[in-house]
This record gives sequence, structure tokens and C-alpha cells, in this order.
Amino acid sequence: MDFFSTSNILIHIPFGTGGYDLSWIEAIGALCGLLCIWLASLEKTINYLFGLINVSLFAVIFFQIQLYASLLLQIFFFVANIYGWYAWTRRTEQQDIVLKIRWLPLPRLLAWSVLGALMIGLMTVYIDAVFAALTGVAVTVMQSIGVQVTMPTLQPDAFPFWDSSMMVLSMVAMVLMTRKYVENWILWVVVNVISVVIFTYQGVYVMELEYLILTGIALNGTWLWIKEARQRPTPSYLQRRA
Repeated sequence: MDFFSTSNILIHIPFGTGGYDLSWIEAIGALCGLLCIWLASLEKTINYLFGLINVSLFAVIFFQIQLYASLLLQIFFFVANIYGWYAWTRRTEQQDIVLKIRWLPLPRLLAWSVLGALMIGLMTVYIDAVFAALTGVAVTVMQSIGVQVTMPTLQPDAFPFWDSSMMVLSMVAMVLMTRKYVENWILWVVVNVISVVIFTYQGVYVMELEYLILTGIALNGTWLWIKEARQRPTPSYLQRRA
């Protein structure tokens, strides 16, 4: 199907060295990603529908350009979107109390911080080995179901620490968003700022622009969710900071 091919070009953007060919699948996937984040900032459950479309289309893109480890990451996000949709729509007396916009309790904040820092450290050291292993798993799975793929030649990661940080923080932020914790937006802001810097350095200006927009949406989400969280009891550790 031509639509799902990255060779099906929507428009050539005369931006950067040689310009950029934006495919239909990338354009629609990116648009759905922007809608997902924007609607999530407004606490609209429908955001997960656009999130599912976004990660599905990006998984197809990563398959075509042979980034199989990134493809597997989209599978994680796909499952997280399904869980988030379930968690945000489940209605029980206890769940209505739990799933309100709120701050992480201090013990959980410390636990997530330690876990995140540890995972970033480990990923930084072993990122090439991890992605090689994930790519191998993806190739093996696809070959087992009859897809004709071969193991691509993998190059060393150009930004091991920053790539590791983006991957780990994105996963943590996604989990926290499904539980309606304010801190998820702070992590998304950090991830998006790192992305903007890296894409600028690499000269990928279209993706830089996309992540600039995402940074603005995440900042807006941070403000909206903090305002909503103020209507509920503030954790004692935040009260001491004030």
C-alpha cells in the first residue's frame, strides 16, 4: 500500500541542506502525535486514540528504515496508550479518587528518580549493545512470522547519554501520564528540549520544528495540570519548598 511507504512524498520542504521530503505517513503520524499531546494536556481521554495512531504509523516508518529497536519502543508506547485509555476511563468509586491530576508522593518521586537515573546510567554505557539486542529480537520475531528482513548494520550511537536520557525519560513520562501525575509534563519538557538541541545539531530542522511545538504544548500541559493539582492537597515536601 503506497500510503504506508516513506517514498510516498506529500511535499518537499526547502529547509536545510537539500531540503526535506515529508512523506504522507510521517506527516499524519506527526500530526497525530501533536494532537495526542495537546489533548492529553487538556485531560481529554481521546488523546490515546491519536497516540495509538501515532505510534502505529511510526512503527511502520521505523520498520522501513530498519530501526528495529525504535520499532520495539513504539510497541511499548502502544501498550502504554491502551493502558492509559483503560485507566482514564475506568469508573469505580476508588478509581475516581485515585485518577485525579496530582503530584507524586515523595516516596514514589524518590523511587522514580533513582530508577530513572540508574537506567540512564546503564543505558549510556550499554546503549549500543542494548539496541543491537533489541534489533536482533525484532528481526527474529519478524522472520518467524514470514517477514523478509535481515539484520541491519548498526552504527555506534552518536549521543549515547542524551539518547539514553530521552528513551528512559520518555518511558517514565508515559507511565506517569497514564496515572495523571503532574511530573509527567516536566519530563516531557526535558525530553523535548533535548530533542530540539540534538536535531538542531544534526541539521534535521523539520523534526526540530516539530519538537519545538511539542515543547510549547508540554509547557502548557505543565501549567494546566499544576493549576488543576492545586485544587487538591499539596504533598508536604512541596509545601516545605514553597
